[in-house]
Amino acid sequence: MNIQHLIDEYISHQPEQKCIDLQHLHQTILEIMPNCMLWFLDGKNEEGKVISNPNIGYGFQTLKYADGTSREFYQIGLSANTTGISVYIMGLEDKKYLAEKFGDKIGKASVTGYCIKFKSLKNINIEVLKDAIQSAL
Repeated sequence: MNIQHLIDEYISHQPEQKCIDLQHLHQTILEIMPNCMLWFLDGKNEEGKVISNPNIGYGFQTLKYADGTSREFYQIGLSANTTGISVYIMGLEDKKYLAEKFGDKIGKASVTGYCIKFKSLKNINIEVLKDAIQSAL
């Protein structure tokens, strides 16, 4: 199965409003990052144990860790969770950046070092979310 098919299948299996919001966000991110590399992580580790929610990734970067190791990963992530949707902005060195720059403007969302979590798109300012995504690229 190709990545786009896995993404479409994942989105279509969400509850109706979450499906609509995820489709909108998927298209929005693709408009911001045309021709980006797509990822789909099913949330399972090498042994097949579920360790996270499945997520869609966009773009490509090499993450470097404090111990000197590195790995290839996406730049922007999108995931449904039990309470809503999470957008991950990976690779930021300043863990206060998202909250300080976008936290007060985005609307009803939880903003951490690399994650913006919200219940639905109607609760946030999509233009601020787009700015947050673009600022990380």
